Amino acid sequence: MTLQVNGEEHSVRSHPRAALLWVLRDEIGCSSVKYGCGAGQCGACRVVIDGTLSYSCLVTVAETDGREVRTLEGYIADGTADPIVDALLALDAGQCGYCLPGIAITLTLLRERTAAPTRAELMRSLDDHLCRCGAHSRIVSAACSALGIGDG
Repeated sequence: MTLQVNGEEHSVRSHPRAALLWVLRDEIGCSSVKYGCGAGQCGACRVVIDGTLSYSCLVTVAETDGREVRTLEGYIADGTADPIVDALLALDAGQCGYCLPGIAITLTLLRERTAAPTRAELMRSLDDHLCRCGAHSRIVSAACSALGIGDG
């Protein structure tokens, strides 16, 4: 089977019903995609498939046939994620950092789609993410900074 990931074709050996998460990590080498809950409830495994945020733990390899998958690595490689990642790092937003790749890809997509997002839109975009360390307020402050939202 061939997957289109971050603009490149990758031949994979995994079973078509394997979770995309494991194929991205183990066969393609995308370390930004993390296993968190395995149930699509924490956001650590978030990727973009054909422009839509998706939980890679819930999507099978077969479901991505003929579709474009983007991980945070793809957004970093083309510079799209730079303002988000820079703000998260500059403001020391994460404690352990495990949730940050999923959050960064979500915020990058929000930035791409919304010229001037509001704080309410930002908060809604982060609703599906779980920071177990309790660094959520620092993450929100960094996101506000990166997105130009006042009162971060």
